[in-house]
Amino acid sequence: MPKKQLKGIIISDKMQKTVVVEVENIKEHPKYKRRFKTHKKYKAHDEGNIYKTGDVVMIEECRPISKDKKWRVISKLAESKIISEEGIEETDLIREISEKSEEKENN
Repeated sequence: MPKKQLKGIIISDKMQKTVVVEVENIKEHPKYKRRFKTHKKYKAHDEGNIYKTGDVVMIEECRPISKDKKWRVISKLAESKIISEEGIEETDLIREISEKSEEKENN
């Protein structure tokens, strides 16, 4: 029987050799047929501490490693987005700063 694999985003990497991965699923209400998103958090084993918050990763079920940890990270699918404290992506922030500096130069 093949092992389950899930795709999710790392939301925490503060523990040693462990990351918390949030997996999003879309379900449909049985009566009203409306689709809605559900989220579930899994603790996954990261032996080398190489994955960081914001990375999109693939996790696979494995033998129990600890009380809560029954998954391991097998691959990184996408890089993390650099987000500032205000929730603005750095690329947008740099674009805004460059536009403001151009306006100052024109005035």
